Amino acid sequence: MPGFLDDLETLVPALRRYARALTRNTDRADDLVQDCLERAIAKQSLWRPTGPLRPWLFKIMINLYRNDRRRQRGSLEQETLDVLPFEPATPATQGARLALAETAAALERLPTEQREALLLVALEGMSYAEAASALDIPQGTLMSRISRAREALRAMVDGQGPKLRSVK
Repeated sequence: MPGFLDDLETLVPALRRYARALTRNTDRADDLVQDCLERAIAKQSLWRPTGPLRPWLFKIMINLYRNDRRRQRGSLEQETLDVLPFEPATPATQGARLALAETAAALERLPTEQREALLLVALEGMSYAEAASALDIPQGTLMSRISRAREALRAMVDGQGPKLRSVK
């Protein structure tokens, strides 16, 4: 299926970017992309060209990432921050670099499901429909997760911490 492999090849940079943002570790990200491509090629007969390939590939990657996190849960190994997931186009000033590092750290503190959703839409530029398909959730759930993630990020970066609502 030459068209499939060509489409797959064009999506590798996006897969790498998302994997690095998820894992925050270059080696793990490269392994995740490799596993995703391997799985996609092995399972290409399951892909139906009725829609874009991108959400299907990201769904594979997210499932592999989640499985890996489940396996590591019992492990004491900590994830390391060896590179920032977002590199500025021009060298940043010290203040901007600190703000970027603070935002990256705040992203890391988000619940996994919120971080996955936010990164698909904000970093990868996926539509809500594509991101919901990749995460295998309803679009309303995706929008709710993104909203909560943005609110939590704003609160963490502003130094206020997560806001709690009072229940009457």
